[in-house]
Amino acid sequence: MLDQIEIVLSHTTHPGNIGAAARAMKVMGLSNLVLVNPKYYPSAEATDRASKANDILETAKVYSSMRQAISGSRLIVGTSARARSLPSKLVTPRELVEIINRDLTRAPISVLFGVENSGLTNEELHLCHYHVYIPTNPDYSSLNLASAVQLIAYEMRLAFSEMASLPVTEPSRNERAISRQELEGVLQHFDQIMQETGYLQEDNKKQLDIRMNRLLNKAALTLSETNILRGFLSSITQYGKRLNSKVLDKAEKQEGE
Repeated sequence: MLDQIEIVLSHTTHPGNIGAAARAMKVMGLSNLVLVNPKYYPSAEATDRASKANDILETAKVYSSMRQAISGSRLIVGTSARARSLPSKLVTPRELVEIINRDLTRAPISVLFGVENSGLTNEELHLCHYHVYIPTNPDYSSLNLASAVQLIAYEMRLAFSEMASLPVTEPSRNERAISRQELEGVLQHFDQIMQETGYLQEDNKKQLDIRMNRLLNKAALTLSETNILRGFLSSITQYGKRLNSKVLDKAEKQEGE
């Protein structure tokens, strides 16, 4: 399971933090590092701070946007110390590993860390199924990036380092959790239908998009459930076409009388 977990660093401003995060990951047996628009990378300072974790830096994936970085993930978790509007469900790192244990088919998993001075943006958090927080001293809750990575990676190692020897039942393809890319397709389909039916109004589009994303994230859809939803949405389009055809036929008959 550890090899199915990605640590995603968004818009990191200090290259030393990338190296320190890589070192923290390797100590806990995690190897998949993903970088989204780092300010300085590659960097000699990142390499120096990584110590003997240079292999993690060498295999790190770099993307220009968060959506690209998490497109293949089936469980997306954002980390933040600040309260946000419309937050994802709040969990501790220990509660998070319990959630993962309940459904091991939701791998690969992305754990997102934001820019050092302000954390993840609201837009990035809206992409997440859960919002994980580390219960620190409320009078001094600030953690540096590498320390936060270390703490979450520790909980992951504690829970999953022994799992390689345990049998895992592989679900059928239709019952696996969908990826973020597949969820984007469902959201776009809903958007299309809501425009066709006149439900979607331009002045409420942004908030509706956020709430639809939140609703479907909570649902943790499987592929078979996604196919049902999209089949139903397609039937609405077909029904509209049949209805329009009947209206046109009726109008033509009335004109011919």
